[in-house]
Amino acid sequence: MIVIKEHSDYHLTSRCRECQTDHLLIEAHRRSAMLPPILPLLDFDISPENGFLPTELPLELLPDPYYHKWESIVANLQALLLSKRLRGVIERLPTLSTTRLEHVSEWRRAYMLLGFMTHAYIWGGDKPQEVTFKKPKTSIRSICTDLAQRVPQSIAIPFLQVCARLELPPVATYAGVVLWNFKPIFSDEPIDSLENLSTLTTFTGSLDESWFYLVSVAIEARGGPIIPLMLDAIAAARINDSRTVTESLHTFAERLDELGSLLQRMYENCDPHVFYHRIRPFLAGSKNMADAGLPNGVIYEDGSGQEKYTQYGGGSNAQSSLIQFFDIVLGVEHRPTGQKRDESSESEQEGTAPPPRHNFIQDMRSYMPGPHRRFLEHVSSVANIREYVGSHTSNRALSIAYDACLAMLRALRDKHIQMVSRYIIIKSRESRSNTRSISPRAAPQPINIASASKQQGKDVRPGSKKLRGTGGTALIPFLKQARDETGEPAIDAWAKRLLSNGPADGGANFAALGKMGEHADGEMEIVGLAGTWAMDDSEGGLCHW
Repeated sequence: MIVIKEHSDYHLTSRCRECQTDHLLIEAHRRSAMLPPILPLLDFDISPENGFLPTELPLELLPDPYYHKWESIVANLQALLLSKRLRGVIERLPTLSTTRLEHVSEWRRAYMLLGFMTHAYIWGGDKPQEVTFKKPKTSIRSICTDLAQRVPQSIAIPFLQVCARLELPPVATYAGVVLWNFKPIFSDEPIDSLENLSTLTTFTGSLDESWFYLVSVAIEARGGPIIPLMLDAIAAARINDSRTVTESLHTFAERLDELGSLLQRMYENCDPHVFYHRIRPFLAGSKNMADAGLPNGVIYEDGSGQEKYTQYGGGSNAQSSLIQFFDIVLGVEHRPTGQKRDESSESEQEGTAPPPRHNFIQDMRSYMPGPHRRFLEHVSSVANIREYVGSHTSNRALSIAYDACLAMLRALRDKHIQMVSRYIIIKSRESRSNTRSISPRAAPQPINIASASKQQGKDVRPGSKKLRGTGGTALIPFLKQARDETGEPAIDAWAKRLLSNGPADGGANFAALGKMGEHADGEMEIVGLAGTWAMDDSEGGLCHW
């Protein structure tokens, strides 16, 4: 009898557990039905395989011969810049209509062409766009006493029209120089391999510039499958499917590690000197660029006669929707640079997607294609991974998988800061004598973001400008804060300690260029061939992640 009773109790307990599990699943499905739906990726022009890269490969040529002049200028961009003929050619260019552009791939190609022409026009001389223009009713050209920074109607009008169609600003954004500016060498091979990629257009014609763009293309392609993976994880969290969430986070962490390895391949074919002095100046925008020769910004001549100066940031990796997707899906909050974490408000919204704030990362969304920007807003409204993991802290496998993703994302940002030190900080601190011409008569020094950064390094006046990136913001404060914020949502105590703000592991080398460490106050110190120097808040970065 005792055995039978125990057996009966066992089955009763088992049935109760099954009923409880069924009840939890039913309740999870009920709550899931009340939540906003997770919309298909195609609604936002996103590929399940390649992510934010276009589903169809970018056009290599606009099919309508009407746009031959645009194609011809960009195809000969380096020759026109070298001969200093570019500005004259663009000023004499007829203003072409955009009505002949049909498929979205044609609009993207036009955006890319006009973006390269605009930046080459602005930054392609000794000074930013010192424009001469005709007086009314006369053919005599004269120099205006207050040199205007203007983009002529021939490219400004169609550029503004194309931008309105694609919901982008009139600058060379990440979308224009990366997402829509590549082709595979062999169409039957994957595009997440750097060995199978080529650029369509560059300012300099150099291998270094192509490689700089293509590393980002490969990262976008390799990271693309993470998007549907993590949307499935969000759906799984809604129905309390912890196994799927855990497995998705494992895959996410492994892929983030691969992206870090891809990023470090930048050193293979992009020389820091070439990048700093030849490539980076062309990518600069018109925002916060007074020291680079654009005190007021740029005027786009739209034919209205009432044009005003406008200021836009230049190309920046913070304009990558993929990197921002990583932050949103993991619940990483980025605050305005310099703003500390508000512990009191954290408890009120723990685990939920952070509300939009006015900061650099948020501002960069306006430099993304409209559908991609709306996708990030949509993901913000459905993101639940951090909340789900936080409410299941007893599930060790789940917590470790989530914290591993944070660790890998922070490691990716660490690698980016290393790259900043090699490509920007060291180059910005070089002595002017290192770049002095060897000819008897020194060559004139161009005025651009590179020369401005050098002057800022020498400027010790109170209030002197911080070294800025192509996006127009002070970089090292931004980069270090973005990295430190990545570890804040960590679940386990060990992960919180590992990913907390402050110095990295005591004896670890931080950069391949020499010994680097971070002090408790956040200062970076590098010991290299040139001696020891500190990475302070006045120095800047490559792009922004």
